[in-house]
Amino acid sequence: MKKIIRFLVNLVNTVWRHLRTFAWKKLIPWCALFLGICLFLGGCVVAISAAVCHKTKSRITTTEALCQANEHFDIILVLGCAVRPDGTLSHMLEDRVIVGTSLFEAGLADSILMSGDRSVGYDEVSAMEREAIALGIPQSSILIDPEGYSTYESMVNLLKEYRGKRVLIVTQKYHLYRALYIADKLGIDAYGVSADLRSYTKQLKFDLREILARVKDVVWVEYNSQNT
Repeated sequence: MKKIIRFLVNLVNTVWRHLRTFAWKKLIPWCALFLGICLFLGGCVVAISAAVCHKTKSRITTTEALCQANEHFDIILVLGCAVRPDGTLSHMLEDRVIVGTSLFEAGLADSILMSGDRSVGYDEVSAMEREAIALGIPQSSILIDPEGYSTYESMVNLLKEYRGKRVLIVTQKYHLYRALYIADKLGIDAYGVSADLRSYTKQLKFDLREILARVKDVVWVEYNSQNT
């Protein structure tokens, strides 16, 4: 019995010694390499996101500043986002429409364009249009882009339909940086006004997701510019 126990102890010690040697010589270097790659890629993502914000921050303004400067735009572009299952606007979208309509009422543009997703069983732009009309905007002054499935697609649709127009983009500030970056890359003369009228739930989630979205659209815009 003692021989068996001694054999098992020796076996465990031998196995442990070989595993420890393998870990130091093989596993740990590979883990270090993997960690280094992750840190490098993470740094690149943060750097690209920061560059997008830095490039476009000067294009973010306020209603007061625009009125004082007697600025005028051809179109106010309100970007869509979530609509609830009952068809009512989420807080973010409601605030975007409120700010967009207030800019229109201040005489800063000739028309207001609602760009969002209209698909089977889901309709952002109709809900946005109804809200704008309820806030006093004439239906004749409201334009609709029902194929704004993403920020990039909203900008491309704007360029196709209203090329050469001066545009004032309305969305939350965290989103404005990317929208203005895409507009600049597409050659659209655009400024932005923030629609942050309140605090929003899950804002940290939106901020983190937006960092990745900025990188995605930087790559997408550069890729499409080289293939058009």
